[in-house]
Amino acid sequence: MAAINVNGKALETDAAPDTPLLWVLRDHLGLTGTKFGCGAALCGACTVHIDGEPARSCQVALADVGARKITTIEGLSTDRSHVVQKAWLELDVPQCGYCQSGQLMSAAALLAQNPSPTDADIDAAMAGNICRCGTYGRIRKAVHRAAELLKKENA
Repeated sequence: MAAINVNGKALETDAAPDTPLLWVLRDHLGLTGTKFGCGAALCGACTVHIDGEPARSCQVALADVGARKITTIEGLSTDRSHVVQKAWLELDVPQCGYCQSGQLMSAAALLAQNPSPTDADIDAAMAGNICRCGTYGRIRKAVHRAAELLKKENA
């Protein structure tokens, strides 16, 4: 059994050490919000946070996680109260929605490091996340809106 910290909970899994974190989360822990997209860390659908940093879970082996803290889309909030979730809903960002958990995780990591991002900051932080539906304009607006909501929360 391997110990893993996911969304603030100490969990155990019987997954093999070389199992990608994506499959540990989805198949062993039942956290299906993190999506499989390409399996090569190119699309961003599988983005999670590892110690607060965005990471492509399809390319991280369980053995490489160790004691680091994993946050999935389910861990942002249980009631859609995280600022990025609020902004995404307010601006009706998703079209098909498949890539959106990865988009949200990348946006949340950006705002944690830079609460007032410029368009260039957003474009750079979100560049590794592909949206097949092309909702990039709405995503950028939602990141700006989330930054506004974050400022209000911290005021």
